[in-house]
Amino acid sequence: MKKKFVIGCCCMLITLCTWAENACAGHITYTNEDVWSAYDGFNKNLLDLNKYIYKTNTSYKYAVDRPNGAAAIWCQPIYLDMAMNAYRLARSLGDEQRAKRYADLSRSIFEGNKAQYAGFDFHNNNENTGWFIYDDIQWWTITLARAYQLFGNEEYLRLAEASFSRVWYGSERVGDTGSYDKYRGGMFWQWQPIRNPKPNNSDTDGKMACINFPTVVAAMTLYNNVPSGRKSSNEAIPVQETKEEYLAKAKEIYQWGIDNLLNKETGRIADSRHGKGNPDWKAHVYNQATFIGASVLLYRATGETQYLDYAKLGADYTCGEMSKEHGVLPFESGIEQGIYTAIFAQYIAMLVYDCGQEQYLPFIYRTIETGWKNRDKKRELCGGDYVKPVASDEVVDSYSASGIPALMLLFPAGE
Repeated sequence: MKKKFVIGCCCMLITLCTWAENACAGHITYTNEDVWSAYDGFNKNLLDLNKYIYKTNTSYKYAVDRPNGAAAIWCQPIYLDMAMNAYRLARSLGDEQRAKRYADLSRSIFEGNKAQYAGFDFHNNNENTGWFIYDDIQWWTITLARAYQLFGNEEYLRLAEASFSRVWYGSERVGDTGSYDKYRGGMFWQWQPIRNPKPNNSDTDGKMACINFPTVVAAMTLYNNVPSGRKSSNEAIPVQETKEEYLAKAKEIYQWGIDNLLNKETGRIADSRHGKGNPDWKAHVYNQATFIGASVLLYRATGETQYLDYAKLGADYTCGEMSKEHGVLPFESGIEQGIYTAIFAQYIAMLVYDCGQEQYLPFIYRTIETGWKNRDKKRELCGGDYVKPVASDEVVDSYSASGIPALMLLFPAGE
């Protein structure tokens, strides 16, 4: 039986034949009930139902603020992505009750984060409940644009464009000059000092993959959603851009990333480059992921096959070299790094479904099955090191726990 499923930033109806024949002729061992159990277990253990923001880990009863139990500000939109994907999946399966529940949950998570983080005033640089690193803002740009695409609420689009503008052009109130380097291209990662910024220095300051490729994704997601026929703004810091301007910005930053952060032989993405120095070639799954997503979005918009070739190159490196030890996605134990799989899920799904690249499905299913098998069955809670069992008394952080449910929501078992 054929299923239709709404996937990725393009919000397309993608037809798969019995979920790509279950990748291995019916060898998937988890069910759609497992998918819901995984996602509900994640929420039961890690969502603060009083505030509808996510906790740092299971040791906290409440998500008070940044130092006291609230998960990182830049990871909260990834959790909203998961809620929206749960809504999409329930709708595609004709489960109206669950679809309503997860639509409501998506809105509650948005409202909870709005209340927690300065009302989404992206010019508030309070270090506890405000905004002080460019990529923290840009992750929200992407998710808010997706929320508009899915639900059609104009507030989401307004905030998405405001956050993109804040990152690109800077803030008169904060005093920074923006992430975009108009002299040498690319996007700076941060402004410093947070309270009294100095202009970034093209010769020394860091341009991380985690701001450059998300900027491409953000620009392209907005490109796919803003109305045609807009006129260019005459303002020095425009809050809205035309479709053509978003596309031009995406292409420019993507090219900078290709020239400065990509190993074109292997598909490895460098973590960063400082000035004219050599790139830091430490590879991270989330940087591979946003490179894949940026490439897919540009391919879908332009039809230029070079973008698809790059997307596959990045995916091959991630699923191959980076994952060769255990044959599943690797685990990085640094703070907040467990979120990387959830980010990867979003963009590998776009490559598989929007571009028909089903060769990655066996690897994805193997990662899911390994992590799900090793969950804490009492709490229905997954860990981040997928080859290791999760103990029933183990403190599990929301970042690590998100990966397997995020993958399952986008790669369900079929009927």
